[in-house]
Amino acid sequence: MTQPMLDARIPNDWDRRGLPGWSYHSKALLELEKEHVFRSHWQIAGHVSDVAEAGDYLTLDMVGERALIVRGKDGVVRGFHNLCRHRGSRVVAEERGSCKGALVCPFHGWVYNLDGTLRGAARPRSFPELDKVEFGLKPLDLEVWMGFIFVRFRPGPQPSVAELMQPVEDEMAHYRSETVVPTTGMWTQESPVNWKSVRDVDNEGYHVAMAHPALQDLYGATYYDEPFVNGVSRSFASFNKQPGRRWSVKRYVQLSRQPDHLPEHLGRAWVYYGIFPNAVIAVTPESVQFYQEFPLAIDRTLLRGAVYRYRDEDRQAAAARYLSMRIDRDTTAEDVQLTIWSNESMRSEAFDGFFLSDLEYGVRTHHDHLRAALPVLDLEDAPDEKDIAGLNAAMAARRF
Repeated sequence: MTQPMLDARIPNDWDRRGLPGWSYHSKALLELEKEHVFRSHWQIAGHVSDVAEAGDYLTLDMVGERALIVRGKDGVVRGFHNLCRHRGSRVVAEERGSCKGALVCPFHGWVYNLDGTLRGAARPRSFPELDKVEFGLKPLDLEVWMGFIFVRFRPGPQPSVAELMQPVEDEMAHYRSETVVPTTGMWTQESPVNWKSVRDVDNEGYHVAMAHPALQDLYGATYYDEPFVNGVSRSFASFNKQPGRRWSVKRYVQLSRQPDHLPEHLGRAWVYYGIFPNAVIAVTPESVQFYQEFPLAIDRTLLRGAVYRYRDEDRQAAAARYLSMRIDRDTTAEDVQLTIWSNESMRSEAFDGFFLSDLEYGVRTHHDHLRAALPVLDLEDAPDEKDIAGLNAAMAARRF
């Protein structure tokens, strides 16, 4: 077992409260979360291998915003609002694709170069002269870290991605994630819960022994979580020394090999890096993946992610990767059911709130990050919906 990397001590008398139940079904709070949590924090759009060639593009929709990621003719990956400067149409409608040297709006045919500048409007004589930069696509903050493409819709409290991820950079570098390539592309799935319920389940391994038989079979008591510290958490598990009882786990452990690029302690381990507010990068000896969630409504959440493989993957490694994804698929289905049970309880008059174990500080520290972004979450009793935005602003002002 490796030593913890994110050094944050949880005191014995730490507050065991979770977020108040009202915060999971408040429409007014969700609007604040969209503004102060999702739009102002870094989001993973994809991987550089998703836009491998000039003209390749990738889109990301979340909380009313639309991002367009495109690789230019100069090889640079750029991010823009997926919004034509004429009437606001999507410049591209598909989740991903490729274009021949230019982006053409499907509404009226305005044309943009791959660097975002305006090439020309349809029927240009019907407009005054248009500055190619001023009327170009609006740029987004974009940063590539270890091959992952991060975008941000507006400036926020987080530092650069490189600074944010610095505590786990040395370990993550062993995986050479900038060299991986896509497997089956982006996957999405809807779940009938509040987005925070998804994160609450994913932020702790206390439930693994009871709820995830395959994971328990794979790594047993070796699993441990580290709390969120300045926006990043880490969870680590090495393979169980006892042979797996489930066929998929037993066969996976047999097929999984120690890659040359990984040190011994990572060659038989799964590691998860949590990124506040809503994303995880997960690595195994065979693959690199990310997954995240976005709110669609107070009781609907979009799950999104992708799995990447190494270019030199042979048949044995491919089989091991398939089995690891099979274990992951079962775990995801189990987690979805847990989130449903947890989320629906919060509408019950009998629900008294969370009471967290010492093993659930991943949940608590994630909640602490949310409280820092939205002080109104300190209120245990539900405020009037029309007062939430004003109360939050007043409480935030008192902090300074």
